[in-house]
Order: sequence, then structure tokens, then C-alpha cells
Amino acid sequence: MEGSTPVLTPGKTPIGTPAMNMATPTPGHIMSMTPEQLQAWRWEREIDERNRPLSDEELDAMFPEGYKVLPPPAGYVPIRTPARKLTATPTPLGGLTGFHMPAEDRTMKSVSDQPSGNLPFLKPDDIQYFDKLLVDVDESTLSPEEQKERKIMKLLLKIKNGTPPMRKAALRQITDKAREFGAGPLFNQILPLLMSPTLEDQERHLLVKVIDRILYKLDDLVRPYVHKILVVIEPLLIDEDYYARVEGREIISNLAKAAGLATMISTMRPDIDNMDEYVRNTTARAFAVVASALGIPSLLPFLKAVCKSKKSWQARHTGIKIVQQIAILMGCAILPHLRSLVEIIEHGLVDEQQKVRTISALAIAALAEAATPYGIESFDSVLKPLWKGIRQHRGKGLAAFLKAIGYLIPLMDAEYANYYTREVMLILIREFQSPDEEMKKIVLKVVKQCCGTDGVEANYIKTEILPPFFKHFWQHRMALDRRNYRQLVDTTVELANKVGAAEIISRIVDDLKDEAEQYRKMVMETIEKIMGNLGAADIDHKLEEQLIDGILYAFQEQTTEDSVMLNGFGTVVNALGKRVKPYLPQICGTVLWRLNNKSAKVRQQAADLISRTAVVMKTCQEEKLMGHLGVVLYEYLGEEYPEVLGSILGALKAIVNVIGMHKMTPPIKDLLPRLTPILKNRHEKVQENCIDLVGRIADRGAEYVSAREWMRICFELLELLKAHKKAIRRATVNTFGYIAKAIGPHDVLATLLNNLKVQERQNRVCTTVAIAIVAETCSPFTVLPALMNEYRVPELNVQNGVLKSLSFLFEYIGEMGKDYIYAVTPLLEDALMDRDLVHRQTASAVVQHMSLGVYGFGCEDSLNHLLNYVWPNVFETSPHVIQAVMGALEGLRVAIGPCRMLQYCLQGLFHPARKVRDVYWKIYNSIYIGSQDALIAHYPRIYNDEKNTYIRYELDYIL
Repeated sequence: MEGSTPVLTPGKTPIGTPAMNMATPTPGHIMSMTPEQLQAWRWEREIDERNRPLSDEELDAMFPEGYKVLPPPAGYVPIRTPARKLTATPTPLGGLTGFHMPAEDRTMKSVSDQPSGNLPFLKPDDIQYFDKLLVDVDESTLSPEEQKERKIMKLLLKIKNGTPPMRKAALRQITDKAREFGAGPLFNQILPLLMSPTLEDQERHLLVKVIDRILYKLDDLVRPYVHKILVVIEPLLIDEDYYARVEGREIISNLAKAAGLATMISTMRPDIDNMDEYVRNTTARAFAVVASALGIPSLLPFLKAVCKSKKSWQARHTGIKIVQQIAILMGCAILPHLRSLVEIIEHGLVDEQQKVRTISALAIAALAEAATPYGIESFDSVLKPLWKGIRQHRGKGLAAFLKAIGYLIPLMDAEYANYYTREVMLILIREFQSPDEEMKKIVLKVVKQCCGTDGVEANYIKTEILPPFFKHFWQHRMALDRRNYRQLVDTTVELANKVGAAEIISRIVDDLKDEAEQYRKMVMETIEKIMGNLGAADIDHKLEEQLIDGILYAFQEQTTEDSVMLNGFGTVVNALGKRVKPYLPQICGTVLWRLNNKSAKVRQQAADLISRTAVVMKTCQEEKLMGHLGVVLYEYLGEEYPEVLGSILGALKAIVNVIGMHKMTPPIKDLLPRLTPILKNRHEKVQENCIDLVGRIADRGAEYVSAREWMRICFELLELLKAHKKAIRRATVNTFGYIAKAIGPHDVLATLLNNLKVQERQNRVCTTVAIAIVAETCSPFTVLPALMNEYRVPELNVQNGVLKSLSFLFEYIGEMGKDYIYAVTPLLEDALMDRDLVHRQTASAVVQHMSLGVYGFGCEDSLNHLLNYVWPNVFETSPHVIQAVMGALEGLRVAIGPCRMLQYCLQGLFHPARKVRDVYWKIYNSIYIGSQDALIAHYPRIYNDEKNTYIRYELDYIL
């Protein structure tokens, strides 16, 4: 395992099954290919097959009689370059267009390439791991070790390639029998699989899950295999995929708990001073995970020894990197051990090795970041070496030292922060002109951190920092690299928080007209964030004109498809408020012109801009202008691009919101019938904006539209309950409530009750919520008779739907339920006695919501009656049912008091059967958690005996 060259069958020439796929030029030897190579190889084979020359027999079959084969001219050599070979006219797969029986390919068929029995499909690249399953053998003749190996192989194949039920069963089996199989046979098969280059992410996840489960079971038996496991799992710690890193950390954490600290240290100790930096890096990360699993204090003595190692600088480097990784991984959990960790690594700042000095500074930075805003006292000993370091070092070393100081300054008191900022700023301003990209990022970050502290004065920033900052950083090159762009925007916003919006915006506003679009975007994003934070109070009239002129230019000139310019425009206009009034005709002219553009993206952005600026138009009392925009948008409702149509609906919604229903142009009675067919559109953005607009009209302007039109909309809304997006379904059920309020509940309810008969569960659940909302809006007595009548339909879906509606209904109406509890009790009796589990589950949910709603209203008789029907369900095994029943018992505890519940519970607490006792103690624990104090008065009396006094006489005192 450790570093040896992987071979197909270790130790001997492959014979039998492994050798089957190894023809002499080994085209069949595809085991060691990566998925990409395998795909390319298959593709090339197919191209070769399609481009093969037609045989004489095929040509004879194609041509009429009389054709002859001419001999090629003397000296003719055909051209056979690979490019021509690929672009040749492909022969139809299978030769001629007519049907002919393909000849069977008898190569590589002497042994079946699929396992027999109830085993999943075997991929070509799996054969080298599961080849023994391809050979049928009588398992009774095998030795116990071989039987065990074969059993593990079958289980792993089921886990890797099987269906979910097959995988679940195999995973449970391999976990339960882990100690019986033993660590050796298990890891000898799992680890090579994990090392396979063709392993997919999903398969790796499943195998990692296997290791995770069996580690718990094997416990200390894993010790001999710790190194082998780490060799496979450590690379996951630096994987690009976040979830792979999490899985790696989880396994190493469980491994540390199973094997113990001593085994982990002795196993990983040799890798600490390995010459390969990759190995040292993964080892440091693994040690950090061990520290998080077993606690930092247990690892401190080891770290102290490693970080002061005289033998090799690599060991010191790795030790300090472990401290850095602990800080990154554990965050503020390092605070109790901060001083110890700083003392362990402080000597590294003056180490003779440049790399050790750099990693020490980075570790200090990580510790300070994790400790923010506490712990400056722990760093006293490192301030002096850091200060000396920034004057001595250059390049990467200086960058690391600056980073450390940048994280330490925010921890200081205001007075010290001001002093240290002035000191470090001289170095930072010098490094403003550094060409190194990494240095630029760190300098920007440190400037942001220094200027964000309380002690730094605005005047100092204006005079000393801003001129060189804008000279060196606000350049086109900075906008091209995404990380620099992000950091520059954040730092500039932080500076603006200190010196004011006008000071910064006046320096960059002219760049809104720059010819480079990426640079314009950076300027716009900065202005947007500054004005979003600080508003426009200190922006004078001249700067305001420049700003509007610039954002109009930048908005019109954009070519890329993102929302930076749009967001910026909206933020600036909203921040300026009433001051925008003189510019509104110009802005609206631009918007109307762009609504007519042939590019769909331009039209979409114009419509989006209307929705961003509608509130400001209202503030400026430009209702006539908004009315005109409303008419124009209404005319564009025939838009064929769904993205654009969604934005137009959003703009209409914004205008309707601010202008009001009675002033809206076009009038609501014309607008709504135009929206009804749009509800059929299946695009999510269109659906969401359309249903929001319809819901707003139903809520505030229902009287402008006839009842017949609203019923038509009701039928369309049923389709929207199938939408994938939750926001659409939620808006739809709310709209049913508004419509019911407008035209009365009966017609709407009839539509909804019909919909309970559909097969699709999501649709039915949304319908039940809609029924409950209609009941809440129009009072429950308008809905309950029809709903209870519907329960008589002998169909499971309908009955479950009615119960679900009742559950939501009592949840929504709360204490109003006291008037309806006696009406629905017979129905709940029937449901709680039904054979169907789901009936009892849903009825329990109804009881829960009902009892919580009527607490304190004198309905205990009915609730006690229902408790007698709920109680027999406590022994159900289905997790959903037991959850609903426990919820009902919790609700009943609140409504009828813990005393009554305790009386029911005492019967089974000391039952001879453990399964019965477990259930009753679970119920008792939940009663105890909820009403601990109230139970004291209701515990049964135990009389005194000659040795003990059990009676609490103080509980009998009556004043």
C-alpha cells in the first residue's frame, strides 16, 4: 500500500480472469484508465468502426451488376493522416442501411464479464477488484478466509453499484459484522478501491461512509491499519470539493477516537519531516483534525516538542502549520489555549529558515483571526518580533508578517491601534506599488483592517492614505482579477465608512464613463455599496449631476449579462430620493427606448429598472409618468422571451404597489383578464411574478373584476400548485384566500375539494393548505360543513386530505377552534380508529394543533375523550406516526395538564416488558421536560417505613 507501484495482481503473472482483458497490444487493458481516458478510448473505437472501409461483399450488394474493381494507378499511395481519418464520411453504424444480422464477437467471451446471482452490474474498470466474483465456485469448498473475502467483496459491490435498497441492506450487514470480518480483510479490499483512479465522487462518498461506519464497530482493532487508512484519506483533506474535505475530516476524527492519540502520533510522526511538501501539508491538516477530535490540550506537549525540533526545519515548519490548521479548523474554540499555542510558535518568527518564519507569521494571523475580537494579551510576546520583521523582510516573508499585523491591530485598544496603524502604514504605502499580486491582496486587506478600527482618524486617512491608494490601486488591471477586484471594492467601502461617501465617490465618479466595461463595473459596485451603507446626505449638487450622468452612461453601454449596473442604478436612485425628480424624464426616456430594443437582455434590464425605481417615482409624485409606464408595459405583455416577460410582470407589480388600484392605468378590469392566460406559462420567473401580481390585485382590488373572471383564475391556479418552487406554491395558496374573501368561499371551496381527488401528493398538500387559508379568511363555519361532508367519500386520498386540511385549519385559527372542537370530535374518533396508519397520523396532528389552540378555554372533556383514542397508538413503530402521536400527547399535556397525562403514564413505567417500559418512559420524559414543576404535586404517595421518611409534609400545608 505505502508507495509501492500498483500492479494488476500483486506478486505473480496474472492468469485466469485478470488476464482475459489483456490482449497483446493491450487495448482491452482499460482498468488503469481515468474516466476521461476511458471515454476517449471508447469514442475513438466507435469512430474507427464507423470509418472502416466497406468490404468487397458490401460494395457488391450495393451496386447493380456490371461494375468492376479497377486496379489502383502505379505508384499511388493513399493519404492516412489522423485528421483526415476522423473527418472521413462515417459509415452508418452497422454497415449498410438495410438490416443484416451482426456477427457475434467471440473475443473475450470465454468467461462471463458479469457476476452471477443477485449482484449488481459490473463496470469494466471494476473487474480488477471484483474478478473473483466472475468465477462460479462452490463456496462450501473454500477456506474460511476465502469465504470471508468473497462475502466482503459481494457486499462492497452492492454498496458501490447496487440500487438504494440493496446498498442500504449491504451497508447495514457490513457494519453489523465488522468485528466478525476483522479489520484486515475489510481494509485490504476497501482501500485499493478508494485508490482507484476511475472512482466517481458518488462511489467515493459511499466507500467513505463504509469506513466511517466500520470504524465505530472495530474501535481499537483498527490500530494496525491506521497508516494505510491515512494514506488513502489524507488527500481528501486538500480536495477541491468541499464535501470530500468534510468526509475526510470526519473519517480521521473517528479514526483518532477509535485508535487513540498515541497510535495517531506514532503513525504520523515520520511524515512530519518528510521531504515532500505535499505529504507534510496533508499531515498537518490531519493533525489539526486529531486535535479537534481529542482536544487541543492532549496534543500540546507533542506540538511543543515538534515546533522546537533541532533535527530538521521541516519538522518545525510542519509543527507550526499544525497550529495554523487548528486555528482555521476550530475557530474561536482555540481561545482557552491561545497563550499556549502562541508560546509554542513564537520562536519561529526569528528562525533562520525563511519558510519557517513565513509559516509562523501566517499561523499568528490565523490564531488572531480565530480569536477576534479577544485575546490581544496572549499576543504580547510576538508584537516585537513582528514589528522588527516588517522592517527587515521583503517579498513573501513581508506579506506574511503584514497579514499577521493586519489581524492583530483590530484586537487592540483604540489608542494602541492608532499608534500601530501609523507605524505600519509607512510600510503599506511603500508596498502599494508592489507588482506582486499576492502582496496587493494582503496590503488591501491590512489597509481595510487598520482603517476599520476606532482609533484611526478620518483626517489622517484623507491626507496620508487616499492619494497613494487611488494612484496605485484604482487601475484597469485590478478589475481583471476577480480576487483583487473583490478586495479593492471592500477596502474602498471601508475607507468610505471612515471619511464619508462624497470624499470617495468624487474621486471615482468620472470613471463611470471609462471605456473598459470591467473597470466601470468595479466603480459602479463600489458606489452602490457606499451609497447603500451611507446614503447620499453629503453628496452635493454637482456630484449628484455627475453621478446620474455616469450611471446612465454605464447602464446604456453595458454588454455583459449581469446585474451589477442594474443594482447600482437602483441603489443610487433610491439613495438620492426626491433629488432625482429633475432627472426622472431622462431616466424614463432611456428605459422606454430600451424596452423597444431588439436584444432580449436589454429589454429585461429596462423592465427590471422600472421595478427598482417605482418607489422613488412615487416619492417624487410622478404618478402621471408611472401611469404612462404602466400602459407601455401592458402593451408588452405579449413578450415571447420568458425572462423578459417575468421582468415586465415584476415592473407592473411594482407600479401597482405604489400607484394603488384605483389610479392604475390600464384599469384593473382590463389588466387582469390579460394576466389569466399568462398563468399557464410554465417558466418559474413568469409564474412567480404573475401570481404575485394576481394576488396583489385579489387582495386590494378584487371589486374591479367580475366573480366569473375570479373563478376562471381559480381553475388556472390549481395548475400552479404543481410548481417546483415553494414560493410559487405559497403565493398561490394565499391568492385562494384573497379570492375567497372577494367572491365568497363556496365556489372556491368546491374547486379545492375536487382537487383532493388527484394522485399527486404535492398538489393535494397545497390544496389542503389553501382550504385552511380560505377557512381562516372567511371564518371556519363557512368551510367546515362541506369539509366534513367530503370525509364521507370512501377514498383514502380525499379522507387524508380532509384531515390534513383540519390540521392546518386548527393551526391557523388558534383559539377560534374552541367553537368547533365538539363538531369535529366524532370525525376524529373515526380517523383515530381507522386501520390506515396515515389516517391516525394525520388525526394525531389535528389533535395536537387543536389542543394547543384551545388551552384554557374549558374544552378538557372533549380533549380527554380524544386522548383515549390517541393513547393506544403509542406502540406504533412507524417513525412518522410515532412523531405525530408524541406531538399530540405534548399538545394534550399543555391543554389538559400534566397530572392527567402522568396518571395515564404511571401504568406502564414499571411494566415487565422492556418494549412497553421504553415507550412509557419516553412519554414520561417528555412530560417531565415540559412540566417538571407542575408534576411534583401529582406524584403518588409512598408511605414512610421504619428506616425512611418518604412523605413530604410541606406539600400538604394549606393556608
